[in-house]
Amino acid sequence: MKTVEWDKDLYEMMKAGVHFGHPARRWNPKMSPYIYEQRKGIHIIDLVQTTRLLSEACNFVHQAANQRKQFLWVGTKQQAADVVAAEARRARSHYVNHKWLGGTLTNWSTLETRLRRLKELESHEQQGVFEMLPKKEASFRKKQLAKLRKYLGGMRYMRRLPDVVIIVDQKREWTALQECLKLGIPTICLVDTNCDPDLAHIPVPANDDARASIRCVASRLSSAIREGYAMSSSVAR
Repeated sequence: MKTVEWDKDLYEMMKAGVHFGHPARRWNPKMSPYIYEQRKGIHIIDLVQTTRLLSEACNFVHQAANQRKQFLWVGTKQQAADVVAAEARRARSHYVNHKWLGGTLTNWSTLETRLRRLKELESHEQQGVFEMLPKKEASFRKKQLAKLRKYLGGMRYMRRLPDVVIIVDQKREWTALQECLKLGIPTICLVDTNCDPDLAHIPVPANDDARASIRCVASRLSSAIREGYAMSSSVAR
């Protein structure tokens, strides 16, 4: 059975283009153990390594979810934004999919203040408060609400620092990664051939530029989190 599942995973990853890396000239030598070959100037990721590490990552998040830990997904590039939001919601997790605001984790008190403001403005909107304000003030608050929703909407229910952070495109989300490293928060990172796998708690070698590839990896992680939460709930009953 394990062999069948292994073969199925490899097939689905190839179909999603998970194995396509960056041009060889842009590589990070630390990714060498995860590169199968170079083809027409493009590095090809070893999907056997990807499958192994993704399985390790899924086991890790499954156990963390079973312990009722919280997850934060980060992926702000255009190809990742919708996938990150969808899979994070499916896994009952928090997410950032537009822009990482510096200090989001390392300056938690400031973030809490912004989240409270978001909830306050959303409450005012629901109660029709904006309609009772002068036009200029109402416009200002609506713009403020739209901005807070865009950048913090995926974290509106986050009451403390996350226990695990899942990052799509380690290089793009460098500030988020550095904050996690500073705070000692474990990270699971999709690492393309231009990334540093040593910086992630669990690196998952994968094409981080294609939507299908990102979805292929992210869906497995979100499923593992869902199963972990479900197992925890059944035990609690």
